[in-house]
Amino acid sequence: MTNFGYTLMTEQSGPRELVAYATAAEEAGFDFEVMSDHYSPWLTEQGHAPYAWSVLGAVAHATSRVDLMTYITCPSIRYHPAVVAQKAATVQLLAEGRFTLGLGSGENLNEHVVGQGWPSVDARQDMLVEAIEIIRELHTGELVTFRGDHFDVDSARIWDCPDGGVPLAVAVAGPKGVGRFAPLGDHLIAVEPEADLIEAWNAADGARTIGPDSARAIGQIPICWDPDEETAVRRAHEQFRWFAGGWKVNADLPTPAGFAGATQFVRPADVADNIPCGPDLDAIVEAVSAFWEAGFTDIALVQVGDDGQDAFLREAAGPLLEKLRAAAG
Repeated sequence: MTNFGYTLMTEQSGPRELVAYATAAEEAGFDFEVMSDHYSPWLTEQGHAPYAWSVLGAVAHATSRVDLMTYITCPSIRYHPAVVAQKAATVQLLAEGRFTLGLGSGENLNEHVVGQGWPSVDARQDMLVEAIEIIRELHTGELVTFRGDHFDVDSARIWDCPDGGVPLAVAVAGPKGVGRFAPLGDHLIAVEPEADLIEAWNAADGARTIGPDSARAIGQIPICWDPDEETAVRRAHEQFRWFAGGWKVNADLPTPAGFAGATQFVRPADVADNIPCGPDLDAIVEAVSAFWEAGFTDIALVQVGDDGQDAFLREAAGPLLEKLRAAAG
């Protein structure tokens, strides 16, 4: 069975609004909710970037059924992995076992703010490997001392630690990342519906096989539902044209001004070619289907724009979920 999720996008909404959307999404029938962990929005027009972990605590308290997840947290530059381990354990206790810690090697946009520079992708992946090891050890609840190439931990213990720790999902974008992280993570995260990633993960030595009652493959896709198609296209272009750059560009640009410059020639029609816009629920289902056809078990929807959230959750989410579940079988 395919699970369908709702994205709490911190770049486009304030903290109180995000908590309200979380409860409305649970009531609408979504299976899980993911939250971005950003210090800055992609574009100035988005206008928000509250601290994800404060919001997550409130969401964990305000909801009771949906699974929760960061999508994603970088545990190696802006945050020390020992701090990530502590706050993930706390959220898991608040959520009573519904939380998964989604991890990745990060984006310059969020990580450069602490003045530590922006390492090469190889260095960032090395740092993520160490960070995962530290988080795993601390989630045993035991006293941990660690000396690594990138991080040190000195006599640290997570005093409020959930039994079994916190499941870890790791973002991968290609065969090299899969080879490194499949043996270390419980679940896969990817933003492109590529069956090759699923196959490579399943073939990796020591990896949990993706499938029912085992590892999850968690994807994400933007949509822009609105009763008026022109309004939807205009909103998607204003708020989400940064999406056109692709992961390699998005990971390295440092500021919203950089994203504005890089996407200045992206037209509304270009955005509409990549994001389903308007009231046609069948068009959204067709776009989302690429993920379950590629073997993804979990697919999170991003409804673009803060001003479209209430209407989407009230009017479209329920019928859309019915269509998605029927089509996915």
